[in-house]
Amino acid sequence: MGKIIFYEDRNFQGRHHECISDCADLHPYFNRCNSIRVESGCFMVYERPQYLGHQYFLRRGEYSDNQRMIGINDCIRSCRMIPVHRGSYKIRLYERPDMAGQMQEVIDDCPNIQDRLRLSDINSCNVVDGHWLLYDQPNYRGRTYYLRPGEYRRYSDWGGASPGSARSGGSQTSTRSLLNPLPLTVLNKHSALKLCVCMCADIPSYSVINTFRGPKFSPRC
Repeated sequence: MGKIIFYEDRNFQGRHHECISDCADLHPYFNRCNSIRVESGCFMVYERPQYLGHQYFLRRGEYSDNQRMIGINDCIRSCRMIPVHRGSYKIRLYERPDMAGQMQEVIDDCPNIQDRLRLSDINSCNVVDGHWLLYDQPNYRGRTYYLRPGEYRRYSDWGGASPGSARSGGSQTSTRSLLNPLPLTVLNKHSALKLCVCMCADIPSYSVINTFRGPKFSPRC
């Protein structure tokens, strides 16, 4: 079971609220959030209710200043607890919407989809097994998207703003339209793509989340 605590002020001060499961709307419990403590498990936090807006992956550790350590402002409105998965991992990536066009199947980390799989664009995908993180820049950087098992028939289904996920806002510096999509996306288990399954020795002491360097973590999820 996971546990995450949200604090209104930096350095774990002010009113706080604990979550041990998904919460689609955190606004009734606090008006702002400036620090977070993840006591166990792994979570995604979102800027808007109903798991919408920018997403941020958090694993066990202390985030005493959200903006400095994570790159998120004080507006956190929903969260998901990421379940432990101990089976196999498989995701199918498609270059066109509705699972059409060229398809590539991935069963492990892929730091650069364009180079490794020769896919210029991703418009849909099917998560067959496991839980995955999708990044919009190579080498596990950029905006992050959490994918649970199921079909994502269009990039908007996983929260992307253009094919392959658009770069916009935050630490990103450009956007791409539908007619000029990104040259593409990456998947990674070491920053939690294969959540709570990777060997502790394989997990770096920091997590790249929207290109911000996070804190040092405890040795397990």
